[in-house]
Amino acid sequence: MPMAALPESLRTHDGLRLQLRAWPPAGGPSGPAGTVLLVHGLGEHIGRYGHVAAHLNRWGWRVAGFDLRGHGRSEGPRGGLGADDDLLRDLAIVIDAVRAALPGPLLLLGHSMGGLVAARFVAGSVGGSEPWSRPVEALVLSSPALAVPMSVGQRLLLAVAGRLAPNLGLGNGLDPAWISRDAQVVQRYRDDPLVHDRITPRLARFFVSGGRFVAQHAARWRVPTLLLWAGADRCVAPAGSACFAAAAPQAVVAAHEWRALAHEIFNEPEQEQVFEVLGQWLRNLELPTGQ
Repeated sequence: MPMAALPESLRTHDGLRLQLRAWPPAGGPSGPAGTVLLVHGLGEHIGRYGHVAAHLNRWGWRVAGFDLRGHGRSEGPRGGLGADDDLLRDLAIVIDAVRAALPGPLLLLGHSMGGLVAARFVAGSVGGSEPWSRPVEALVLSSPALAVPMSVGQRLLLAVAGRLAPNLGLGNGLDPAWISRDAQVVQRYRDDPLVHDRITPRLARFFVSGGRFVAQHAARWRVPTLLLWAGADRCVAPAGSACFAAAAPQAVVAAHEWRALAHEIFNEPEQEQVFEVLGQWLRNLELPTGQ
């Protein structure tokens, strides 16, 4: 089915419009392997993932993505949430739209905050009891925000502001220079009008609680997962990925660390090494057919 069947936008449960984007593969005699749904990180937007989609397309995958609420061209206060589970409910709506338009296996690929959202979604969907629970066939995590560095002062501010002003937009404290060792990547990020540096206490609380929930469920992980992270990451704590990898079943979670790389591993000078690992894992992935 053509990618044009995927809608350009969707409405969330609370009426916000989410902007979707699709990258169709060139096609081949055997058809697409399935669909990869990209989930981007804090302060950025899905338009920064064109080169990731291009690699996936060459490997025979359809690719879809969306701007998270409060990000990019989607509606909502920058870096804000109306309720603690908004990002999970939004992801479920997008998954439903992708499933309806594009049959076949569905993989999530989440980077940074998007990795946390995707991992928290999978962890919470194991029992299927949440209203947003949806199955996915596999998961890829890129520098996921499973743990975030916080000073004592930042934790105190989160505790106080979380009670008094949970939707107050604050600077996220991240230096754009931390995202990559490639100066051109950093400059494009600085110049991008769709990039912002806002975060609210409610969203910060999601980072903390979501990471804890994923860690608590690591030992019972059942969804085939590829975990890729940067050892020199300053945006999220690499220890979060390392701890998850150590606790999760090795037969289910394949883990790779690049010790010298910065946060955006798909935008580092060594990015082709990362793509090689991703491509090999996808080629070896055993997925159900006929969905």
